[in-house]
Amino acid sequence: MPQNEDPAVSPAVAGDPPLSPATVAVVAGRPRKALDSELNTPVSLSATFVGGGSLGTAALGYGRFANPTWEALESAVGELEGGRALAFASGMAAVAAALHLVPADGTVLVPRGAYNGTHSLTGLLAAQGRISVLPTDITDVEGVRTALAGVRGPVVLWLESPTNPLLEVADLAALAAAGHERGAVVVVDNTFATPLLQRPLELGADVVVHSVTKFLSGHSDVVLGAVVAREETLLAALQAHRTLHGAIPGPLETFLALRGLRTLPLRLERSQASAAELARRLGAHPAVRRVRHPSLPDDPGHALAAAQMTGFGALVSIEVVGGAAGADAVVDAVRLWVPATSLGGVESLVERRRRHAGEPVVVPEDLLRLSVGVEDVEDLWRDLSRALDAALAHAGTPAG
Repeated sequence: MPQNEDPAVSPAVAGDPPLSPATVAVVAGRPRKALDSELNTPVSLSATFVGGGSLGTAALGYGRFANPTWEALESAVGELEGGRALAFASGMAAVAAALHLVPADGTVLVPRGAYNGTHSLTGLLAAQGRISVLPTDITDVEGVRTALAGVRGPVVLWLESPTNPLLEVADLAALAAAGHERGAVVVVDNTFATPLLQRPLELGADVVVHSVTKFLSGHSDVVLGAVVAREETLLAALQAHRTLHGAIPGPLETFLALRGLRTLPLRLERSQASAAELARRLGAHPAVRRVRHPSLPDDPGHALAAAQMTGFGALVSIEVVGGAAGADAVVDAVRLWVPATSLGGVESLVERRRRHAGEPVVVPEDLLRLSVGVEDVEDLWRDLSRALDAALAHAGTPAG
């Protein structure tokens, strides 16, 4: 190692315990330290890299194969998840790459209430005759084990935990073990939890998928995805899919995502604390029929989330009086909350998920998904409670 150069991530003293994930989010993926070296990996906008002839083969080769700015983000996300990461042009590009692991005669088991992009893509692939799709209740380990046993041919077990938007919690270790007993590749979409709250590879998953657009970048200004794995055969297949399908991320987007990642621990700490407080208060509001958040002691996933995760996350789902019209009335009445389809940014967002045609039918018509940002929790509650009062008025029920 050259003089004055140190690894970007290393304990201060040999023998120290591993760095906290909150620290890794700040220090991973930086250039090696040297006198006057840049603190941040710069944006590399080159589409071509010098190589050939007597110079030999270039390590990067061409802009569709690799990029130094991608590699910085991949290093950080991979270290956080405990594997090797590959960046993709979007979360759906990452999902598509992972689903490409299902052979042409294979079956993918998906959560009955999974992200609608995943449902839509698996439905399209099934309609094309490419794969078979089997929706499952991932809260029922024995039911999933039975479903796995009844499937012929290769299998991919696709998991989310917590699920989007029902916030169901899956026993990832038990399901991964059941999947491996059947010879399945186990994929976990970890977008909601982030690697700060849950590390699926350590619980037995083979592949982890992220919409980097959401919490990892955290500022609603980039569209990116990532896939993380440890096994070289899987990594080679995923990288080949990215290269040949051209699902590559932009250098500027990866730079912005890495910058956003640096504040993930602070953003997540604030937003999930507010989410838990809002969930507690929402349970007492007369316009709310049901609250879903794993922090609540009576939530079906509370005990498992407490054992499996290091926090309960920043998403809350509620079902309100008055059906779809009542839910829409809440969205129309908010002023601080933003009606929009995304999550994980610094701003708080709300939407009725069944307004999307591809949303699974198990999602209630009156369900609102709340992505809690970093605003003051009292301001968020004041705006939301007033909007819920409007839903009561729409339903003809007095507030309070």
